[in-house]
Amino acid sequence: MSDDTTPAVPEFLILSYDPDVPSFRYRIAPVVERLTRAGRSCRVICMPSGRHVRRLFDLQRELRSARVVLAAKIKFSPPEPLMLRRMCRRLAFDFDDAIYVLRPRAPGLPPGESRWRRWKFAATCAATDLVIAGNETLAAAARPHSSRVVIVPTPLDIDRYRTADLAAAGAPTLVWLGLPDNLNYLELVRPAIAALTRRWPDLRLRVICSEFPDWTDVAVERVQWSPASEVAGLATAHIGLMPLADDAWTRGKCAFKLLQYAAASLPCVASDVGANREAVLDGASGLLVPPGGSWEPALARLLESPELRTSFGRRGREHVAEHYAADVVSARCARLLAELAD
Repeated sequence: MSDDTTPAVPEFLILSYDPDVPSFRYRIAPVVERLTRAGRSCRVICMPSGRHVRRLFDLQRELRSARVVLAAKIKFSPPEPLMLRRMCRRLAFDFDDAIYVLRPRAPGLPPGESRWRRWKFAATCAATDLVIAGNETLAAAARPHSSRVVIVPTPLDIDRYRTADLAAAGAPTLVWLGLPDNLNYLELVRPAIAALTRRWPDLRLRVICSEFPDWTDVAVERVQWSPASEVAGLATAHIGLMPLADDAWTRGKCAFKLLQYAAASLPCVASDVGANREAVLDGASGLLVPPGGSWEPALARLLESPELRTSFGRRGREHVAEHYAADVVSARCARLLAELAD
């Protein structure tokens, strides 16, 4: 019980660098909402990226009192994992990127290796009671260091997306949706799109982002990202794209944009890398292109056939509804945390 001057300590304390980033909004926020609706008290705290050690001392009352502390993609430095283990009753760690390697400087270059980064990741996993990984690649990296690793994909609110009319008249439109940091992967598909414009002169690439490529050989339609423009931009496109290089960084990605395309009933063409293989049913909901392979035949096949686009799009939405729907995936994650607390 608390008095008027001391706030009640929540059952679940969630640590995040920024609750506004996509990984938190899509992975963690729905779980917090579900726990809250179930009558479980939750509190989200923004952690500073610096002030190591001191930042835990500042929160030690909350850390010691909460039933479960969930660290959402926080990179801890020693001796923080050991401190957390001593302070927290139960500790969980959620991540959806290959945070144990350094992001490549450009597609085709290897990711940077850092013993320090891998040690920090291993120490964090070892200190926790539960590691929640976004895909199998990430789970495999955590398993040598943790006694309990569970795969929970990033969930999607399918009802938020409008179904695209893939047989509608108009310029054929390819679409890419994502963060500016990933724009450079579009260079992998640029030659194919440029070549295809000779067969489809009105072909265009719609980029939904806050920054845009400056290309002269491909017609680029710029759509400033917002929750509304994201939905509208997918609903009037024809084919979704997710090109990637094949390395330790990209294999850790959770293929979320492919799930968004499929929710809008868009067929997808994606690199045959990592979680893309699970998000796309090759030959049924989309087409996978081997690393280093040509994208032109796969794109041409879909551009030539509205019927194939419609069939792939329908199957993709069914696949997402079955395996990635937010009401199912978020409920499972909330259940894992509730079991840990109880």
